[in-house]
Amino acid sequence: MRANLLLTINIIALVSASVLLSYLLQNSSFSATSLLVILVTAALIAHIFTLFKRQQKQAEMVIRALANGDSTLGLGQQHPMRQQFEQVKTQMQTARFNAEQQAQFLQALLIHVDLAVMVCDDNGKVIESNPAVSKLLGKSFQHLQELGAVGELILNASHNIRSTTYWQTGEQHDTLSIQLSIAEIQGKVRRVVSIQSIHDQLQLKEQQAYKRLTKVLTHEIANSITPLSSLANTCTTLLPQELCFIDSEDKQDLQLALNTLASRTAHLGDFIARFRQVSSLPKPNLAPNNLADLLARIITLHQQQARELQINIELTIQSQQLVMLDSTQIEQVLVNLIKNALEVLSSNKKYNPQRPAQPNIKLSLAQNASQQLYIEISDNGPGISEHVVDMIFVPFFTTKQQGSGIGLSLSRQIMLNHGGDLIYLQKPQGACFRCVFG
Repeated sequence: MRANLLLTINIIALVSASVLLSYLLQNSSFSATSLLVILVTAALIAHIFTLFKRQQKQAEMVIRALANGDSTLGLGQQHPMRQQFEQVKTQMQTARFNAEQQAQFLQALLIHVDLAVMVCDDNGKVIESNPAVSKLLGKSFQHLQELGAVGELILNASHNIRSTTYWQTGEQHDTLSIQLSIAEIQGKVRRVVSIQSIHDQLQLKEQQAYKRLTKVLTHEIANSITPLSSLANTCTTLLPQELCFIDSEDKQDLQLALNTLASRTAHLGDFIARFRQVSSLPKPNLAPNNLADLLARIITLHQQQARELQINIELTIQSQQLVMLDSTQIEQVLVNLIKNALEVLSSNKKYNPQRPAQPNIKLSLAQNASQQLYIEISDNGPGISEHVVDMIFVPFFTTKQQGSGIGLSLSRQIMLNHGGDLIYLQKPQGACFRCVFG
């Protein structure tokens, strides 16, 4: 429609020029110079309209070429803009290639790293996330609200934060380190979140602290115990038979005191020697082993004792995979856990003879959600009190009258050295320990 309008204007201009020329020719007083000026002006006007029309047509061709995906934009090979356009096109293609290459690099990097990374909008909707998120948290998420308290912490933050929090997926407990950065990208608020597990690092620090404390205590206590024990034994042997006291019972009391001192110092020396195992535990000699066969041997070892105590032992095998482990050390862990269960059930039966339930110990070999093999030892005894659970793996801590507080601490250290863990699971009834293999 615009082209028709311009054509109409051009025709009107030419007709007007013709009429004006005829009128001027009839007027004899009009000079030839004026006539020439008018003719040149009319020619220039016509040429300007022609150029304008041509430019409009070329602009239409460029737009049509862009719409049809024509990279030449309809420009001829000799067109002066063709070379400049080719240069611009090359620069744009190079910039696009570099941007795509950088985006692919960043995407590959996020997939490769174990650090969980999420990008969310200001409302909590997850825009981007790498596979490490679902691996760490147990599943993928579409909104921060699905993360519970962790999501609320991220969503309610008004500035960049770094924090730690607890996380539980099923029966798996973890400690997470969360770092949040709030940025404005293209006029929109984005929350960039990185999450990583620090559970293993905390355990390592805890075990190192226990080892250092153990070395100091055992060294100082052993230095005091050795001379005390020696002096007590020496005094006992040097005590003459003909030694007389005003009261005859005084000699007996002295003899009893010396014997008790020698006995208790010897017992304490044995305790320190056993406790040194926690700080001087040798590295595991790893070799491929079948956990099902190992469990069968452990049950055979305790079957006779269980029959005498009228305690039933059940075994459930759900996996036959081989695991790299030190069979001697793992057997030590399992023996300690089964021994504890037998002692608890036997004691509970003794003090609760009217209890109708059959004392039972269950051993299970299976895989968790992270595809880790685990051995679970559970019983139907009284369980462990909630206020004690946090202390059961601390060296020296025990609830037994004759216990040393070493067994569970040593067992956990063995599992940590195998790249796994020993955890206590809260059950509706009884105690449940799980040996998780890395």
